[in-house]
Amino acid sequence: MKGVLKEFTDFINRGNVVDLAIAVIIGIAFGKIITSFVVDILTPLIGIIAGGINFSSLAVVIGKQQGKEVVLAYGKFLQTSFDFLLTAVALFLVIKLLAQHEKWRTAKLRKDQTSSEDKPAEVKEEVLLLREIRDNLKNRSL
Repeated sequence: MKGVLKEFTDFINRGNVVDLAIAVIIGIAFGKIITSFVVDILTPLIGIIAGGINFSSLAVVIGKQQGKEVVLAYGKFLQTSFDFLLTAVALFLVIKLLAQHEKWRTAKLRKDQTSSEDKPAEVKEEVLLLREIRDNLKNRSL
């Protein structure tokens, strides 16, 4: 039993497992943000544009079984598919914006690096004085 417990402890303490756990937790939180964006922002806007269409109430009664109606609720499937497409679009837009931000940030860093490389290094006053003395000594010996 101690051997299994030690193996389990070693497994959990490996960096990959902890990194994976962190990624999953962040992914779940990010998923909540995207879901909220779709449900609270995109879906109402599209509902206004489309005239308030809601697919989830669409259904067909296909028969009766034991005195109860058997309902084929295809509208829920259509609504879930529509929500999936909206979520995919929202996620695509977020990733596109993040990629664009990264491009701008990288370009700014490159610009900052090249502008700092283009500036001539400031020369200390002592160095300038020593150069002047050197040049004067060269001119005297000629």
